[in-house]
Amino acid sequence: MFVASKLLSFATQPLAWVALLLFAGVLLTSLRRRWGPRLCWLALVTLLVQGLQPIPDALLRQLEAKHPAVASNSSLLAYTGVIVLGGALDPAYVWASHGQPALNDAAERMAVPVGLAERFAHLKIVFTGGEGELFGKGLTEADRAKIFFDTMSLPPERVQYESASHTTYENAVLTAALPGIDKRQSWLLLTSANHMPRAMATFLHAGWNVTAYPVDFRTGTATPWNQYSLQKGAQKWQLALHEMVGLMAYKLAGRA
Repeated sequence: MFVASKLLSFATQPLAWVALLLFAGVLLTSLRRRWGPRLCWLALVTLLVQGLQPIPDALLRQLEAKHPAVASNSSLLAYTGVIVLGGALDPAYVWASHGQPALNDAAERMAVPVGLAERFAHLKIVFTGGEGELFGKGLTEADRAKIFFDTMSLPPERVQYESASHTTYENAVLTAALPGIDKRQSWLLLTSANHMPRAMATFLHAGWNVTAYPVDFRTGTATPWNQYSLQKGAQKWQLALHEMVGLMAYKLAGRA
């Protein structure tokens, strides 16, 4: 399943589509002169359209709207703790190079739990995440998370770590097997808003009693049409497609 998720991640990259179209166009130029240039033009159009951020934002907005943000003044006294999903930490080789915590653009997944732990002394923090790279070695994501939380002066006894999972499904199953964890108690599930529909469906299917606590929102109520960026557009397309196709795959596999 882990290898399949990595293949899915590649297939949902719009820039990969551009590369494939260009490859096909160059290949067919010498075989079918009409189709070669057409495919190259199609690759160019595909690339340029990716920069229109309102289009992928519309898809992300649908995912993020599934579970709205929790009000900052909400009381969380009824919850046992927070399940924090990995995905906000740079690869292990980056950490090894500099000896400092390195977060990616989903950093809210790591920052928000620190604030929750400070405000609500009863909440247990449970981080779940193993090695996220296909051929990765060295520190697992849980190892890196411990370094970060220790740096933030979060008391070690407040945090529990699961370090063997590779996928969202494994997050749900392996976290439930941790000592002292009762999935029937009330838990908050904390992850990126666009990932929350798949995460909630997976954890609920696995028998968890969880309430969504989405963070890392990428869209507002609307996106102006003058927002154009090939880099950000491609990233947003990949995020939206990865989560939509991933949720569909989980449902077909009976995991959500």
